[in-house]
Amino acid sequence: MHIAIAGNIGSGKTTLTKLLAKHYEWDPQFEAMDDNPYITDFYDDMQRWSFNLQIYFLHTRFSSLIRAKSNPKTIIQDRTIYEDAYIFAPNLHAMGLMSTRDFDTYQALFSNIKSSIDAPDLLVYLRSSIGNIVGQIQKRGREYEDSIRLDYLKRLNERYEAWISTYKDGKLLIIDVDDIDFENNPEHLGNIISKIDGEVNGLF
Repeated sequence: MHIAIAGNIGSGKTTLTKLLAKHYEWDPQFEAMDDNPYITDFYDDMQRWSFNLQIYFLHTRFSSLIRAKSNPKTIIQDRTIYEDAYIFAPNLHAMGLMSTRDFDTYQALFSNIKSSIDAPDLLVYLRSSIGNIVGQIQKRGREYEDSIRLDYLKRLNERYEAWISTYKDGKLLIIDVDDIDFENNPEHLGNIISKIDGEVNGLF
């Protein structure tokens, strides 16, 4: 089974992925942020490095999905390949930070990849306000995220909401994270686990 956690930067995807992997004994797959050779350059100069970064993400996530096919355990994935293609790359293109030539090349590559992969059995979307996102980004203190523009985050949030409102590829669970602290409050985490139990049980 393939469970995926989706959401904007700073919404809590990685934290929730770790907690659910521990609870269910699922095999977690994380974004390769610390080893990403483009991420710091990208936030310093988005226009120069946007295409490189998105191709890197596309490659690493596709590789993870290929490995997951041969894994007998349930996989829980921190961010999906669809978010790159439907949210991040289009947003960069719309903001003039990725050329139309590069965007068309990216979309053509993703289209070929999409034909060979399956959607997650359950997509868990972490809905968060911009205020909460900014607070979480500041709290975790990643140096390369210091230069993220507020309008960039707002545009991403708008695209996330548009994508989720039309998502039909599989089961979807939406969790509003603004007023909960699932990292430090066991009751809040327990509520999420109960909701996931209900969705997962319905898959069988």
